[in-house]
Amino acid sequence: MNLQKIKSFRKIQTCYYNQFHSLHSFASTIELESHGDTKEPGVFQDAPHLFDKMPQRDSSDSNHNHLLFEYARTNNNVQALNHFLQIRLLGLPVNGASFSCVLKICGSLCDQITGKQIHCDCIKYGFVEDVSVGTSLIDMYAKTDGVGMAEKVFDEMPDRNVVSWTSMLTGYSLTGLHDRAVELFLQMQIEGIKPNPFTFATVLGALADCGAVVKGMQVHTMVVKFGFELTTYVCNSLISMYSKSRMIRSAKAVFDGMDVRNAVSWNGMIAGLVTNGHDLVALDLFHKMRLSNVKLTQAIFVTILKVCANIKEIVFAKQIHCFVSKNGMESDPNIGTALMVSYTKCSEMDDTLKLFGTMNGVNSVVTWTAMIGGLIQNGDANKAVDLYRQMLQERVRPNEFTYSTLLAAHPTASVYQIHAQSIKTNYESSTSVGTALLDAYMKIGNHNDAIKVFERVEEKDIVTWSAILAGYAQSGDADGAVRVFRQLANDGVRPNEYTFSSILNACASPTAAIGHGKQFHAGSVKENYNNTLCVSSALVTMYAKRGDIESANKVFGRQTERDLVSWNSMISGYAQHGYGKKALEIFEKMRKENLKMDDITFIGVITACTHAGLVDDGERYFNMMVKDLKIVPTSEHYSCMVDMYSRAGLLEKATDFINDMPFPAGATIWRSLLAACRVHKNVEIGKLAGDKLMLLKPQDSAAYKDRKYGS
Repeated sequence: MNLQKIKSFRKIQTCYYNQFHSLHSFASTIELESHGDTKEPGVFQDAPHLFDKMPQRDSSDSNHNHLLFEYARTNNNVQALNHFLQIRLLGLPVNGASFSCVLKICGSLCDQITGKQIHCDCIKYGFVEDVSVGTSLIDMYAKTDGVGMAEKVFDEMPDRNVVSWTSMLTGYSLTGLHDRAVELFLQMQIEGIKPNPFTFATVLGALADCGAVVKGMQVHTMVVKFGFELTTYVCNSLISMYSKSRMIRSAKAVFDGMDVRNAVSWNGMIAGLVTNGHDLVALDLFHKMRLSNVKLTQAIFVTILKVCANIKEIVFAKQIHCFVSKNGMESDPNIGTALMVSYTKCSEMDDTLKLFGTMNGVNSVVTWTAMIGGLIQNGDANKAVDLYRQMLQERVRPNEFTYSTLLAAHPTASVYQIHAQSIKTNYESSTSVGTALLDAYMKIGNHNDAIKVFERVEEKDIVTWSAILAGYAQSGDADGAVRVFRQLANDGVRPNEYTFSSILNACASPTAAIGHGKQFHAGSVKENYNNTLCVSSALVTMYAKRGDIESANKVFGRQTERDLVSWNSMISGYAQHGYGKKALEIFEKMRKENLKMDDITFIGVITACTHAGLVDDGERYFNMMVKDLKIVPTSEHYSCMVDMYSRAGLLEKATDFINDMPFPAGATIWRSLLAACRVHKNVEIGKLAGDKLMLLKPQDSAAYKDRKYGS
């Protein structure tokens, strides 16, 4: 019924009301249906008033059921539920279709309490064995965290159709029980139930989330067998599964073979490319999407803004900003947050703060957290803490991501305050916040509080275990690290590459038993992690620091990929154990391969020159570091140079070098020079070095004993 006819009908209706002040039930039914059938805005809202004015509501289902279905069709779920409850209070009859409809509404509203009451009515009136009602019960319980009840309903159903099976599959997927969803799908095959496209889409989603790509490929074969390989939403699930499994070529093959692509298809493919590191390809596909006349959704803008953030494409990010502003989407919190992240990654903090200010009123905990994270990433931790305090003042409740983001900056003065707030908001024992807290405490040297936090974390994941292990490694507590690793194994947690890396770094400590390091090396081989970059680098470091240069060299030689840690460890290992020339060979190989070097590289190189007596080379490398690579020397570099001159007997040169330093020499440097003066019998410089050491370390006995260069 079009709008003009409805307006005409309303004129007749008004005259009829004025003359007769009542409505005949049959006429009311016709009018009710005419209001319900229209999709014109503002028309259907009069239907309930007509229902209320009906003087005689006959025992047939048509009137009240029709209104219930119309409420549901137009997504007026609260009104639909209220209408159903009114029907029940009036004692009007309800059929299976109505029960099925209202149960779905309870699921949409996450109202399990009302759903259970309606479940009781279904049992009372004998509708519980109806396939449609049973399926709706499964759907309702699954959507309201009642998967156990959904299972019970499913198991007690005398008849099940493909929709029932698919609803149960969906229930498992919604609650993260992906393995059980896959098991149910297999049981479905055994019982000879033919899957429909929704079934395939659901099970593919479950397989993607549990990482069972081999089974996913088998299901893909079934999809083709049943003729659903061109069904859009099945293809969308295939794209998602292959993308999550890092099989991006397979995902692209599915996408390219689609006859009909919707916005979900394009966004899924673009998001998959971004997740797998193909940002430029994703950007190119986005331009093709624009030419295909598919409506650009909020989701696609969020995805493409991630690309802008990843490749630091600020110009395109600003173009998208203009587009979403013109189309009224700037106030969308997801788009706003994505824009903030893009500006932050491009170090455009003025634009980020301006955008954050314009989002006043729609700022959620997500936008506050993004802003805090942006400030931290751009080196303004203090301002991030100030913004966090402002967030609390404006009564925005932090979530676990807020705490985790803020703790990453670990400003010493704020860790305790943030910890107290996390306790107040019941986040201290959450996995992500607990892990961030213990990491922050370890980094500020408060190991006792870190251990207490670790013990309070309710569900420790592998990241939590790795964090506490890394903390022990950083503090040189090898025994503590070994104890935690054994506890991890006893709890049935399977270590990963980062766990092995942390325990091996702990075993590099001088206090660690060398046998422990070899045991964990064997464990990494057993778990097939020994060839990963972080584990192999940790192995090189451990063996090099413990003086087992042969083992370090074997691991180094087997590395298919090397990071700076591996190179530095080999240089330092050779240098510290008397193989200076070998260390310099490694360094020269680094130079030929144009590899990046850092300050630690040159500490090893100068140490190598010291032990090999290569003073000229040491000077040359020091100047290369400062002048060519623009690396600012630390006190350790100056200490190495003084040690090199001193060991070579060049005490005057060492003294001049100390005097030319941009900051006062520390006790280590003067102690090194003093020891050399005793060896080379230089009284004058020895007295100078002894006096300097006495001023810096009055309690240091070496200053008194060696001041006259010993006995």
